[in-house]
Parts: sequence; C-alpha cells; structure tokens
Amino acid sequence: MEIIIPKQLGVLSHPKRLDLFRLLMRRYPNSVPAGQIAQALDLKSNTASVYLSALKQVGLIEQTRVGTSLQYTANLSQIRALFSGLMVDCCQNRPDLCLPSPQTTPKGYSPMTESKKPLNALFICTGNSARSIMAEAILQAEGKGRFNAYSAGTRPAGTPHPAVLKLLKSKSYDVSDLSSKSLDRFEGKDAPQMDFVFTVCDQAANEECPIWPGHPMSAHWGLPDPAAATGTEAQKELAFQQAYGLLRNRIRAFVSLPMDTLDQISLQHNVDDIGRMLVSDS
Repeated sequence: MEIIIPKQLGVLSHPKRLDLFRLLMRRYPNSVPAGQIAQALDLKSNTASVYLSALKQVGLIEQTRVGTSLQYTANLSQIRALFSGLMVDCCQNRPDLCLPSPQTTPKGYSPMTESKKPLNALFICTGNSARSIMAEAILQAEGKGRFNAYSAGTRPAGTPHPAVLKLLKSKSYDVSDLSSKSLDRFEGKDAPQMDFVFTVCDQAANEECPIWPGHPMSAHWGLPDPAAATGTEAQKELAFQQAYGLLRNRIRAFVSLPMDTLDQISLQHNVDDIGRMLVSDS
C-alpha cells in the first residue's frame, strides 16, 4: 500500500480525473457506461478513455463489459484501503485527528430514530416534470403522514408533464400542489432539512449536487424517462404507466423499511437495493 498510495493520489491530483472519480462515487454502487461519463463531464471519448484507464490502473475503479458497452464503477475496497492507509500514516490512529469510522456507530443506531417528526425526502431529476413529480405524489400518499415528499429539477421544465397529471388524477392522487421547480428552492436556510435525497434520472445523478445540511442519506433510483418514449399514443401512455408502477413498487418497499431499528449502514444498503428493483406492475 505504501507504494500505490502516491500513484493513486497522483492520478486524483488531475482536476478532470478527480471529477470523473467523484461522479463514479456519486453513482456507487451502480456502474456507468463510458459514453455517459464522457457526456456528463463534457469530455471527448478518447480523453475520457485515457482518464478511465489511469484510474483503473491504480485500482480506484473497476471495468465491466455489458454487451458492447464498457461500464465503470468505483472500487470500494481499494478506496477504503487508500483512506485507511492515509489515516494510519498521517494521524497514527489518534482519535482526536482521525475521522470517526462508520464501524464505531452503535448497532441499531439510526439518525431516523432521533425524532418522531415526519421524515423529509427529496426526489431529483433534470426537468422535474415526470419521474420526480410522480415519486413526490406517490410517497406523499404511501407515507401516510410519516414522510413529507418533495421534488425538484436541476433544469426544471416549468410545468409537470400533462400525461403525468392525467395519470395521477386517474389514480386519485392529489395533484393540486405539484409543480416543476428548481433545486435552488431547497438550498436556502429556510428550506426543509432533508433526511433522504433520491435521484431518479441518470443525468441528474451525474451532476454535482449541493452539500445538504444534516447529511441526508442519498441513493440513485434511476429509470427511463417516459416523456422520451416514441411510437403510438398507446405506447407512450404505457411508458408512463410502467414508470409509475416501478416508482410505486420502490416507494412501497421504502416506506415498509423498519427505519427505527436499522443502523445507518444497513439502511443505506436497503435504499440502494430498492434502487435496483426493475420489475414494475402498473
């Protein structure tokens, strides 16, 4: 480890390689296609390939092939070894210098047990017109007073998609308070403090998000954009129904978690697993 640490730090010292590493950390445990990485960071394909190769050579990321696509994910074991090595070498395990280890968190402890007030959850997408709007409405209903649901966009469309409002109304959801709004609304000192932040589209997950007060738990629950569906009107309608069904199933699994008994690490693993649910039943 003494030999590889300088190499790993050297690779991360390049701003663009660091940006790429941070993107894959935000998306962990999901893998990200090389093309999507290049697009998100505004890099030429060959430049992104060089940066990915450098991070892979020092063990900070892993590469897999899915069909014809190369996909990348953060190599958590190597990253932990890097951080552990730095802390041992630099602070000699002095508790007054080292950051507390997650392993020191008492079993069964969760920040969700500190208050009986409703938990706040924010769903983020790029346009905040379809997926995040549906997630907000579903959680507000399925949470039965245990959650306050919100949604926002990194580049909000301005209004919810008409097909989303039509679908939600048909299923007896209250749509009176739904609107497409900017992420900025939730960054001020008077904004509600979030307990959970979920991204529901890959593009928003790839972007830098604010440092949220209180360090809420975050996860990526990506799914295809129903507004991008093509074909007949029936096929387009089906895309919205499928997105709704998948979000509803994920949110029902989420609200059923025993949050007052799960420790923070277990809770994080559970919300990550929910984001990998693929089957929808509209």
